[in-house]
Amino acid sequence: MGVITCTLADITSPVAASRLFQALAIDNHNFIPKTFPQFAKSVEFVEGDSTTVGCIKKINFPDEAPFKYVKNRVDEIDSGNFYLKYTCIEGDVFPDTVEYAVYEDKYEVSEAGTRCKMVAHYHMKGENVMKDEDVEKAKEGIQKIFKAVEEHLVANPQVYA
Repeated sequence: MGVITCTLADITSPVAASRLFQALAIDNHNFIPKTFPQFAKSVEFVEGDSTTVGCIKKINFPDEAPFKYVKNRVDEIDSGNFYLKYTCIEGDVFPDTVEYAVYEDKYEVSEAGTRCKMVAHYHMKGENVMKDEDVEKAKEGIQKIFKAVEEHLVANPQVYA
């Protein structure tokens, strides 16, 4: 099994790192379905809670989405450094060639506000490789969600202030 690593996002945002981290990592189970139901219909805790290593969240996608759900397990969380590492352990979001994926999200304070870097480590089945179009779809999806969250936080400065 090979591992393919790629950067899904490297974005600079005017929003504070603490607010982005809260919206996208800590409280995403509340924030995303309520604010952006087009991205997630609901989020259920299978184990633990959003601030606990080992927590497993099941994200249910809207009926019109091409996927039904994904389960993510929190592997590492460092709220002081705005870092989250999690593994997608189940779901229909990957092509048949992917066994599982590990994601690392880092929100760094910058002069502009925040630099957000999201890296994926795709663990492939056998000798398979990740298709460029699958990586591009993942990048587009991540960046679409990020921009929507960013716009909402800019327009609503009291949220996660």
